[in-house]
Amino acid sequence: MKLQIRPQEECAFDAVSLGEVMLRLDPGEGRIRTARNFRAWEGGGEYNVVRGLRRCFGMKTAVITAFAENEVGRLMEDFILQGGVDTSLIHWMQSDGIGRLCRNGINFTERGFGIRGAVGCSDRANTAISKATSKDFDFEYIFGTLGVRWLHTGGIYAALSEQACETVLEAIKTAKKYGTIVSYDLNYRPSMWSAIGGLEKAQEVNKEIAEYVDVMIGNEEDFTACLGFEVEGNDADLKELNIDGYKKMINEAVKTYPNFIAVATTLREVKTATVNDWSALCWAGGEIYKAKDYKGLEIMDRVGGGDSFASGLIYGLITTGDAELAVNYGAAHGALAMTTPGDTTMASKREVEAVMGGAGARVQR
Repeated sequence: MKLQIRPQEECAFDAVSLGEVMLRLDPGEGRIRTARNFRAWEGGGEYNVVRGLRRCFGMKTAVITAFAENEVGRLMEDFILQGGVDTSLIHWMQSDGIGRLCRNGINFTERGFGIRGAVGCSDRANTAISKATSKDFDFEYIFGTLGVRWLHTGGIYAALSEQACETVLEAIKTAKKYGTIVSYDLNYRPSMWSAIGGLEKAQEVNKEIAEYVDVMIGNEEDFTACLGFEVEGNDADLKELNIDGYKKMINEAVKTYPNFIAVATTLREVKTATVNDWSALCWAGGEIYKAKDYKGLEIMDRVGGGDSFASGLIYGLITTGDAELAVNYGAAHGALAMTTPGDTTMASKREVEAVMGGAGARVQR
């Protein structure tokens, strides 16, 4: 591989993320519609990745985001601090007390069970980070003066607003200027893009962003909706995923975007909300590597599984440069993250490596 990663000694951070962090309210085993109590967490598609890099893999990370300056914003900051992620790059925006100027996003999420799928209900319009512009963040200082080895951002943040689209591009361009590796998770959400131009806008923005990305991440729907690549012959009635179709899709992507140094896609077959088959592919250096299969993976909470895959993949690429090892770090970490509640990982590096090595679920004493 040809990932030229900046030396650790010249950078303040191993990795930073750019994106929205929301307050997640979780009814546990129950339903949102009947809940009387909720457990509070933090979570966000981009943030979850650097949180995993810090908490599971011990890397030095920070989050670039914005919050309304109020008690909920400070609660979010406290959650992030508990996860060990640096908060010095957060932009605090003035609040008028009722959310007209800006507010903090809320995400209600129920886990699903058996034949009942997981359900998310977001309340994120007019949030601080959706209104923030590139002028609210000193990217020259972050990537030039402080130094960052890896920037991770994604399509959830890009879909928040026109300002967010522009901010992603400015951040990526500045990061590239200073030799920071850029990864991007397409994370297509049609409901989010609908307010700013729908599928056409999603493709326009993501195709432009893709020209600056080193490591592109996403699932089948993401690559199809955002970049126009399809997995041929992957029919829902098939008993197994068409791996050859996925490989062809990835090869088409790297021909279209020769700047891609690595491309990774998760492989998931949903048997029920609580039982999935899970694996992943990673292209690098002209080869495609497949992770170990996790057949019949029992899931407690699937939200954040793809983000934990991304953090394991990034850890493997930064520390080893071995794409085959990296995709297995990602798949194992994603699998473990889905066995615990909340968006973010509760796994340790030792547990990830044990699962990669074939460890079972026997009691550890």
